[in-house]
Amino acid sequence: MWGLLGLVATLAASWLSYGAARRFVRERLRYVEAALKPAAAIVAGLVALVLAWPVVALLHWIPLVGSLVGGGTALAVGLSVGLGVNAGARDVKSGYLLGPGPR
Repeated sequence: MWGLLGLVATLAASWLSYGAARRFVRERLRYVEAALKPAAAIVAGLVALVLAWPVVALLHWIPLVGSLVGGGTALAVGLSVGLGVNAGARDVKSGYLLGPGPR
């Protein structure tokens, strides 16, 4: 039971971080040339991993939440941020932008 809840927590964190990274690159960083390079995805993923690792470590002090998340959650969040940045850069390069629509 706890393993399934941990998997759901990891998938939810990964899904939210992927969407946030993709949306941020597509909407805010579309004119930043460095954000559209493949190395930006690697750097963003590593930074997200480094930032998520202490958060996961601190969550282990909370009795119920600490048993749900672990090092795999931090790795999944870092990977999903990197993939989200890559997908956002591909969206910008292909011209797929969300906006208010035609005026």
